[in-house]
Amino acid sequence: MAHATYDRKEQFEQIQSGLLDGEQIIAVYDAIGTGTGFIGLTDRRVIIQDRSFVGKRYAITSIPYSKITSVSVVSNKSWGGSFFSSGAIAIHVGTHTYEIEFRGDRKSHHVHNVILHYIS
Repeated sequence: MAHATYDRKEQFEQIQSGLLDGEQIIAVYDAIGTGTGFIGLTDRRVIIQDRSFVGKRYAITSIPYSKITSVSVVSNKSWGGSFFSSGAIAIHVGTHTYEIEFRGDRKSHHVHNVILHYIS
């Protein structure tokens, strides 16, 4: 089994505690910006911690890869044409879109590539 990549141990452990039998974690990345706390990728699903609920509550949302219709890399190109120091992805599930922003664009590309692998 390959070792999972993660930013914060407590986020990794939170996802680990909810795994199904035989499910493996691929990566858990901390998110920046409002709404999303982190994203976890397993070999079966995408797990998003959503902090945008009322009253400081948050939800852990599991999205099976089979329900994801597409995934996009969202980038801010500066006038000079180079990327800023953050990257984002958009995960499209039916009519809903989850947008997750990361520090650095390497993570957004990794998340994008993993999701694309499982949905294609």
